[in-house]
Amino acid sequence: MKQFFIAVAMIALLTSCKKDEVESTPPEITLVSVGPNTVLQFDDQVTLRFSYKDGNGDLGQDDPDAYTLWVKDSRLNAADGYHIPPLAPPGEELPIQGELEVELVPLFLLGSSGEETMTYTFHITDRAGHRSNEIVTSPIMIVDSLPL
Repeated sequence: MKQFFIAVAMIALLTSCKKDEVESTPPEITLVSVGPNTVLQFDDQVTLRFSYKDGNGDLGQDDPDAYTLWVKDSRLNAADGYHIPPLAPPGEELPIQGELEVELVPLFLLGSSGEETMTYTFHITDRAGHRSNEIVTSPIMIVDSLPL
């Protein structure tokens, strides 16, 4: 009986090690597109499209107040969080990949100039807290929407 218990404990240990290896893999993202390249302040939304890959499928959250996409305007100090719903069935550990498209809030000029250039830096996090690689977009020009 003692040998059976040890065998079961060894199987559980090996299974948990494999599971930890899968869970420790951070998600990966790749920029597909960002645009438009020039926007009128307060009017035009920028659309961010990226592909994702996650080895165990724990991307997204059930709670709509939990953010998993972080997008930082190069002119500001802090990133804005966006909610991504679960991208795989709850409780399932399976590799997933796909594309997401996010419409960001319209931009506005921070200074007194009639135009500014900025970039976005973004990443995602999975439910285990693993952070993806970070991507910086190409420059986007913001122009004053009011005529002089």
